Amino acid sequence: MRIEHGMVHVYTGDGKGKTTAALGLALRALGWGLRVMMIQFIKGYPNIGEIKFADKYRNGFRIHQFALDLKRDIDEQKVLARHREAEEAMRFAEEVVNSGGFDLVILDELSVAVHYGLIDVDRVLRLIRERPEHVELVITGRNAPEELIFAADYATEMRLVRHPYQEGIKARPGVDY
Repeated sequence: MRIEHGMVHVYTGDGKGKTTAALGLALRALGWGLRVMMIQFIKGYPNIGEIKFADKYRNGFRIHQFALDLKRDIDEQKVLARHREAEEAMRFAEEVVNSGGFDLVILDELSVAVHYGLIDVDRVLRLIRERPEHVELVITGRNAPEELIFAADYATEMRLVRHPYQEGIKARPGVDY
């Protein structure tokens, strides 16, 4: 099976669920035999559920991380130090998308890289416009710029209402990572 007309999804906002929504779409695509690539721009911790899943299902689902980080937190200082990794991730994303070898490509935390000026928004918009017709593209991350939201076919904002972290409960394996 192949997607006839790929579309663009943007999942943004300050609430939990952006990467989780993208992974849900990946699971659905895999169920139909589509090939999925996830490129993580800011995250670089190997001990997370999606990496464990990808290791078991290499035929259809791949993940590439471009930041080496053993903690599961993203702060401004850490992000600003990621210029080289963000550039490498973007070059890889351009190759993967333009090759057409994957039906669904998830650019995880790309909006964060754009927000902090690590990747130029015009470069992302060009990738959206020039991608092969069948490629479905998902961009996640807080602070997605308006240009990106308006270039998307689907734009969803996750809004924080309540989170266990507010009560001092730490992230849990299998649920939060």
